Amino acid sequence: MALIEIALARVLQTPGIVGASVVDSVTGLSYASLGETGASQEAHELIGLADTGLRQAGCDDDLESVVVTTHCTHHVALSVNWDRDPILLCATVDRGRTNLAWVLQDLTRHADALLA
Repeated sequence: MALIEIALARVLQTPGIVGASVVDSVTGLSYASLGETGASQEAHELIGLADTGLRQAGCDDDLESVVVTTHCTHHVALSVNWDRDPILLCATVDRGRTNLAWVLQDLTRHADALLA
């Protein structure tokens, strides 16, 4: 688990990210978390709901990410596929301190490093 925590510490170096976690997308089990991660525990349910809605609307592509925006924060869940059950890299982002596009780009880079 120490390697996951090191990877999450790197995620927290992205400006505006105040919390990060790695969550099993099937069970919702949190493998590790750092910082403010309040919405991360429900991320697997959110991904499931969004995926179901997209499939009902006729979209056959795999879901890549979900962003929920509140007045002060963005809650980002990025799906990371690997040889086992997919996992989620989740981040809590301070809206006033960052650009969402930059965060998504950095999270994708961090997700690749997480599995390396």
